[in-house]
Amino acid sequence: MSEFWLISAPGDKTNLQAWERMNTVTSKSNLSSNSKFHIPDLKVGTLDALVGLSDELGKLDSFAESVIRKIAQYIGEVMEDSKDKVQENLLANGGLKDKMKCLQIDLISYLTRFEWDMAKYPIKQPLKNISEALTKQVTQIETDLKARSAAYNNIKGNLQSLEKKTMGNLLTRTLADIVHKEDFVLNSEYLITLLVVVPKSSYLQWQKTYESLSDMVVPRSTKMIAEDAEGGLFTVTLFRKVMDDFKAKARENRFMVREFYYDEKELKCEKEELMKLASDKKQQYGPLLRWLKVNFSEAFVAWIHVKALRVFVESVLRYGLPVNFQAMLLQPNRKSVKRLRDVLNLVFKHLDEVAAASIMDPGMDIPGLQLSNQEYYPYVYFKIDLSLLDCS
Repeated sequence: MSEFWLISAPGDKTNLQAWERMNTVTSKSNLSSNSKFHIPDLKVGTLDALVGLSDELGKLDSFAESVIRKIAQYIGEVMEDSKDKVQENLLANGGLKDKMKCLQIDLISYLTRFEWDMAKYPIKQPLKNISEALTKQVTQIETDLKARSAAYNNIKGNLQSLEKKTMGNLLTRTLADIVHKEDFVLNSEYLITLLVVVPKSSYLQWQKTYESLSDMVVPRSTKMIAEDAEGGLFTVTLFRKVMDDFKAKARENRFMVREFYYDEKELKCEKEELMKLASDKKQQYGPLLRWLKVNFSEAFVAWIHVKALRVFVESVLRYGLPVNFQAMLLQPNRKSVKRLRDVLNLVFKHLDEVAAASIMDPGMDIPGLQLSNQEYYPYVYFKIDLSLLDCS
């Protein structure tokens, strides 16, 4: 299960015993895997500032999560031919120990071994400064993502449009990769070569009748130059002045004349454009994927620091000063979510008897606890969902 619960409770002796009790019950009953979540001694500031920061961090949390989800989804779009390998590309920088600085590790390992990045987010500065640095970082990543994805999508879209022209049947597809100069009578004042799509069942009829569909058709001038599942593409040469008459008669016999006139320069441009777009897409793929992986890691690391900040701020607001709380990361067993929630509420109900009672009895209407539909528990709680790819 890729869902985690980041919770905190006061760190005094009584509550440390509650932690031990909770750990014992959850591990014995296999309700969850638990680990301590280390948050450094951050600067508290004033309680008024913390209240305002709490709201800002809530918005930043949602924003950062939306950005990493966008990057994860876009990695899937870019890796169109190997979508099954997307998850293994969603990694985070492995921590702060020297030997791990350059190591990329999976997201669960990063989360369960979380260490605050002192170099990137120095803890001696006010919390608001850390929050603003995180906001600036994630905003810049989103801005860059929009620009890079727009450029790549433009190339990809134009390439797909040209490639679509090479698909379909002989009536609709481009003929640039089929026809050759020698198939046509060119630069003649009187003669013109037309291309006619003939159904497979009508090949014999075509050969017998094409010379007589109108006057002035050049005898033995037809040749099949391409074929698909439905029919063949034939050339026929005739005098320009009977062209309209020939087209009408051909249509009556279910022979469809393509509106195509050989232009070597135009065909060459079309081929070159296709090759250029394919080359541009290939050249951009590697650098783009590298950028996406690096910035996914950056955004993910920033997001988890936002979660840590939120736990710190909410714990100080909830449990007061001096700062003394213990944060814990729980990974619920998929089948035991409700049971785990009940155990937590029983163990920590003394922290907020009213909230605990309302959770045990959802029918209770308690003024002040309708926190705009937020989940509220006797302990500080934030969910972290690591299922970042749509399964649709």
